[in-house]
Amino acid sequence: MSTLAQPSLARSSHIDASNRGLSATGILRSEWIKLRSLRSTWWSFGIILAIQVGMAVLFALTADGRFGQVSGEAATDAAVTVSTVGLVFGQLVIAVLGVLVISGEYATGQIRSSFMAVPSRLPVLAAKAIVFSIATFVVTLVGIVASYLVTIPILGGVGVQADPFDGALWLHFVGAAGFLVLIGLISLGIGATLRSTPGGIAASLGLLLVAPTILSVIPAPWANSMAEWTPSSAGQGLYYWGGIFEPWQALLVMLGWVAVLLTAAAVLMKRRDA
Repeated sequence: MSTLAQPSLARSSHIDASNRGLSATGILRSEWIKLRSLRSTWWSFGIILAIQVGMAVLFALTADGRFGQVSGEAATDAAVTVSTVGLVFGQLVIAVLGVLVISGEYATGQIRSSFMAVPSRLPVLAAKAIVFSIATFVVTLVGIVASYLVTIPILGGVGVQADPFDGALWLHFVGAAGFLVLIGLISLGIGATLRSTPGGIAASLGLLLVAPTILSVIPAPWANSMAEWTPSSAGQGLYYWGGIFEPWQALLVMLGWVAVLLTAAAVLMKRRDA
């Protein structure tokens, strides 16, 4: 009797242990290892840094006569413009990486191993979003600050005297880094929903680049209004103040895009086979 019960008990214990899956810390560590082991991650972040600094230097070198002798708030705005000009192109790079972070696992079948380790699945998506967000924020902020430090003497030579201790300047920089994080999360949601690298990249770039362009050339008020609500347009309110959206409004719009796309990805991730 006891000998028959032992295998059953062993199997029960094994099932219970396997159902627990990884801890939250273990999932985050696993996703961090996967993110930094991808060559696309290093290439993408390297390109973002190069674009950020390179575009800022080029823009600063041609700033003579664009800004004039300015100080105070005007100088802060000029410094923000120069330091963040690379985000126009950086958002396209982070969009591609956001798709690859999840679609690559579906393409290779590695996602099955992740779901076996975490049967509930949703913690995998959450951990990817957290790790990807932190890495993107740090890299982007470093790139922006580096751009600012490199262009300070150039801007000073043309009369732009920006105060590096101005708190508003750093709020602009944090908002700019947050903009790229939110763009990346939108693309992560698209990639998780479509589970296809080509389709996810096409959809992400279409949303960020093609849709605003098409809407802006349609001679109708509704089209112009819709263009302002696209992520690439609305998100600029996080670091370019005084536009159509206040920073808090731009943040809500961007969080709305992220919430919709990540929610759709989460629902489909639970319902579909890996």
